[in-house]
Amino acid sequence: MSKSAVGLPVGRGLFYLSVAAVAWGTAGAAAALLYRICDLGPIALSFWRYVGGLAVLLAVRALRPGRAVGATAPRQVEPRGRRLLRVAVTGVGLTVFQTAYFAAVQATGLAVATIVTLGAGPVLIALGARWGMGERLGLGGAAAVAGALGGLFILVAGSGGATVRPLGVALSLLSAAAYAVISLLTRWMGLSGGAADASTTTAWAFAVGAVCLLPLALGEGLLPHGADLGRVLVLLGYVAAVPTAFAYALYFAGAAVVRAATASVIMLIEPVSAAVIAVVLLHERLTTATVLGTALLLTAVAGLAVTEARGAAARRAAAPA
Repeated sequence: MSKSAVGLPVGRGLFYLSVAAVAWGTAGAAAALLYRICDLGPIALSFWRYVGGLAVLLAVRALRPGRAVGATAPRQVEPRGRRLLRVAVTGVGLTVFQTAYFAAVQATGLAVATIVTLGAGPVLIALGARWGMGERLGLGGAAAVAGALGGLFILVAGSGGATVRPLGVALSLLSAAAYAVISLLTRWMGLSGGAADASTTTAWAFAVGAVCLLPLALGEGLLPHGADLGRVLVLLGYVAAVPTAFAYALYFAGAAVVRAATASVIMLIEPVSAAVIAVVLLHERLTTATVLGTALLLTAVAGLAVTEARGAAARRAAAPA
């Protein structure tokens, strides 16, 4: 596989993104369990998710200082101005992405918010990557993106009962735009060789996000209250470690080496993971829409991943020795 400017093979970047998407899909189930046993709100949960994820990353770096989570290459000297830009944009972007999405769910419902946010993301990213970095999907890639978005629509909207409200759609688009900015910045820095190791990027982003969310979390209610505090702490620990610290480190590592539009489509595995968990662990009913949407989405993701890998191999073969 071709290697990027940050030294990670493209094939491994695709794998990192897939694992991150599956891990992200488990966050919803963990949050649903938390909401059942305590009074923690979504913004406060996001705050503790960032704080806990930061603590996990710092602990890992302290135990294994020579190798950070998601590290892709020996550390490079990054100009201070570029580092500050990366930290600020990523941290604020993550805050806007999550907060706007939660607000959209409240305003227009889970189905519409998920479809608009996750559906608009790949489109905005593909346009930004084309205009800003010259990355072209081609006809096959465009067809794969369309197939993935169709699968997302069937998977999420198949349950019915969706209500479209303009405010919720606007908030969903804001969330998608923030996600697009993060993805494009990560890819741009990967192409230019200016990306730091993934765990450093993730840690700083969590720190900025936690600071931004703290006032909102205080207004919502910062501390959880419930009869089963031990279980609450276990679930919070899981959310902080797996779908946050681990998954975001893998995401930032993979997104730096894979074309931005491809990475955004691969991350659509997240609702598939959530749907599987809902059926297997939460005993929700397996519907025809779930099966068809999952099959269409995964087929599109697999096709786009194969195209990305072949393109990387072709670029490597054509490059000078």
